[in-house]
Amino acid sequence: FRTFDDIITRYNLEKIKTVGDAYIAVGGLSEINDSTPSTVIAAAIEMQEFVKSEYNKKVKLGQDGFQMRMGVHFGPVVAGVVGNKKFAFDIWGDTVNVAARLQENGMPEKINISAVLYEKIKSDYTCTPRGKIQIKNHGELEMYFVENPVNSQKISS
Repeated sequence: FRTFDDIITRYNLEKIKTVGDAYIAVGGLSEINDSTPSTVIAAAIEMQEFVKSEYNKKVKLGQDGFQMRMGVHFGPVVAGVVGNKKFAFDIWGDTVNVAARLQENGMPEKINISAVLYEKIKSDYTCTPRGKIQIKNHGELEMYFVENPVNSQKISS
């Protein structure tokens, strides 16, 4: 997770928390944050590349490796400090829930995004449509896998 922390810092994103093996981060949380949907995807790609590299090293050594599914969505969230004794900054709302469902319905080594996010990044990234997939508490959701930057140009931080 330290490498993830370094990546999101470079892309001006905010780490919210880790829960088990889940890492929750957000872009554009405040008006002064200049991250865009495309920079969020650039950070996600860099995270996937890091995990793939570590996985390949483990496999070469005959060890079990770790693969990662990612879910990314775009929309409003509620953010605030929660708790009476041990305070924690957190985000919640439908956008967070949909991102979690995207991750659950993804595949290892893939970044699974919603149609809402696809519309925001389609000029910067090539994506493969997955069609509509049933998700918990939401009905069908159109999903896409992010494949690579358009014209092989990375979106810089």
